[in-house]
Amino acid sequence: MPVVTMPKLSDTMLEGTLTRWCKAQGDPIETGDILAEVETDKATMEMEAFDDGILAELYVKPGEVVKVGDRIALILAEGETAENAATTSQEKPPLASAKAGQTAVAKVVTPRSPSPKARVAESRVRIKASPLARKIAAAQGVNLAALVGTGPGGRIIKRDVENAPRGGASISSASLIRAMRGIAGEEKVIPLTGMRKTIAERLLASKTQIPHFYLSVTVDGGPLMELRKELNAMAEKGGGEKLTINDFILLAAARAAAEVPKINAAFDGEAIIEYAEVNLAVAVAIEDGLITPVIRKANLLSLREISAQMKELAAKARDKKLKPEEYQGGTITLSSLGGFGIEDFLPIINPPQSFILGIGAITKQPVVTEHDLVTVGHRLVVSASGDHRVIDGAVAAGYMNALRRLIEKPALLLM
Repeated sequence: MPVVTMPKLSDTMLEGTLTRWCKAQGDPIETGDILAEVETDKATMEMEAFDDGILAELYVKPGEVVKVGDRIALILAEGETAENAATTSQEKPPLASAKAGQTAVAKVVTPRSPSPKARVAESRVRIKASPLARKIAAAQGVNLAALVGTGPGGRIIKRDVENAPRGGASISSASLIRAMRGIAGEEKVIPLTGMRKTIAERLLASKTQIPHFYLSVTVDGGPLMELRKELNAMAEKGGGEKLTINDFILLAAARAAAEVPKINAAFDGEAIIEYAEVNLAVAVAIEDGLITPVIRKANLLSLREISAQMKELAAKARDKKLKPEEYQGGTITLSSLGGFGIEDFLPIINPPQSFILGIGAITKQPVVTEHDLVTVGHRLVVSASGDHRVIDGAVAAGYMNALRRLIEKPALLLM
């Protein structure tokens, strides 16, 4: 009687959302079949079966969040029945029961109006109110949604409930205030996804536990723009893929890390780990957060190779199809907001790494030449955040200068 449990699909995964069942109750199952799709804190992944039999019971509905190790289904071998297996099952009941070999019939449940208790529970998700205010409101039949809180942060407190009008009103105070302020619609309460929770926890830990220091350099982006224009013109004639500004910077960042290996390191409590490989993690924005797919041994790749890998990984990231090995093991991170028009920003370190780059947009600016003439030039601000437990300012400055040299002389990246 193989009980299928929620697997740990990433190093930081504590729970997963079962987004879709790929097999129906009663279906025959063979080892290697895809049972379901699971959304982790990193990506949406397929979950395989490791036993043969019949998918007899489903314990989780699509959309439910399940902790790692909790059961989600039951596969019965030949001759077993759900009744026999029930004696060894856990507390959570199945969504429906079916004997091995029988086709399960799905029940259609007609939605019912929520009970008063359910409505109160729902309001707790959406409305900020003190426990005492809720108790009084429940006893007196006061609708908390119609009140405006006078407590800290707009919280509804005891006096707000006691001063509430009885028997209803043509327009609530909250509605009136929203109308006066010109605020259309209601506030949204958006539940945190597994990815959003992980981002919040990791970056809070980073900002509170890692001693950040920051530095920036302004780089001449003109030569890079010119070289990119020439290479893309050649690619267009030959039917090849065009290069992005980011492709050049990715390779420059990786090559500079190989030149200054102390930057490619992490803090390990009692020691500093200096990595042998430059595995470049690149922040990619997706619908409910961001993820950092990793380009492995990035400093050893050619410009075309790093461009192709980045395009492939970014597409997988946006489709939530990255495998764990494609987003784990980064040693240095690059985050670019240039495509969003941001010229300069200071990113937060992505632990356990100790260094992250923030790449802004290349902009046209007035610059003074070596002959004291003012002309129009292309300028790029590259910022960085470092872990001062691992990296000293002089080491970080050495890295930034190596990076600037490679960006300002991009022909070096073709060697």
